[in-house]
Amino acid sequence: MRPGARRRLSLAPQFQILGGGAGGAEASVLDALTLRAFSLRGKDAFLVFARSSILLAIFITACQRPEVTGGSLADDFGDPIVAGAAPKRVVSLNPATTDLIFALGAGPRLVGRTHWDLYPDSARLVADLGTGLRPNVEAVLAVKPDLVVLYASQDNRTAAAQLRAAGVNTLSLKIDYIADFHRAARLLGTILGDSTRGIAVSDSVARTLEKVRSATHSLPRPRVFWHIWDAPLITIAAGSYMNELLVIAGGSNIYGEVPEPSPSVSIEDVLKRNPDYILIGPEGERKIRRDARWSAAPAVKAGRILVADTTLVGRPSVRLGEAALSLAELLHPGVVR
Repeated sequence: MRPGARRRLSLAPQFQILGGGAGGAEASVLDALTLRAFSLRGKDAFLVFARSSILLAIFITACQRPEVTGGSLADDFGDPIVAGAAPKRVVSLNPATTDLIFALGAGPRLVGRTHWDLYPDSARLVADLGTGLRPNVEAVLAVKPDLVVLYASQDNRTAAAQLRAAGVNTLSLKIDYIADFHRAARLLGTILGDSTRGIAVSDSVARTLEKVRSATHSLPRPRVFWHIWDAPLITIAAGSYMNELLVIAGGSNIYGEVPEPSPSVSIEDVLKRNPDYILIGPEGERKIRRDARWSAAPAVKAGRILVADTTLVGRPSVRLGEAALSLAELLHPGVVR
């Protein structure tokens, strides 16, 4: 296999993904990280959860969005969108949409979330219904929701069908790119009965992103390797909103030509591409500095390792603008004012 070629990712013995389809592998890796986090305390546990959030985002964005035919308004499973009376009891099984629902002022209506939904702090007061992929439908129905927001992942097709069969309005969304966030903000605003606020939230994020883009567009663009996972080595590529954030922040992704959201790559290929900087999370920074294989990288030798705030960049939601600002400050300190 040539360096940097697309490889099959063996994330767990019983689960595999090719290129990046969300499925059992995602659940297996994140469940393992959850168990590890519960075995730790304080800052170490938080870092594991933060890293898990990024993995959740990149695995979910890997699924292909189904085609929607016909002229009716449909969600990302092609199911009809029902926008009648504003729902009063909402379950959000997607960390990004949970953030968004709070931003839309509908947090008090939430009666269920996943155990990954830790922002804003008020989300922790909402009932934890477990995972967002292949959710426990009985547990969801037990809180008597009149709207359930799901990941539009193949793993959730059965749950969506079961919830609809039970008479619960269900909305399945994918937020792979920044444009998808804006669509979700406006759509959820309408469904929750406040389309004006949905537009305002979308516009506020757009203004911050544009502020960062304008401040960095004429600057030299350092070449960046975004390290996400190390066994196997996973990076961010063109299929992810995180690549968009990097470009807005004034960087150039050395895997920006790869269409997948989160391809597996080799250290040899990274060294060949010779990035100016390595962008990484706090836990990964400690590992990469201790790993002898990375000692040949000029960026590592020169200490050009940028530590990203994983709590900001880990999900495509209302903090996208803050995420872009944080990346711009790493790449071009003091430029955005």
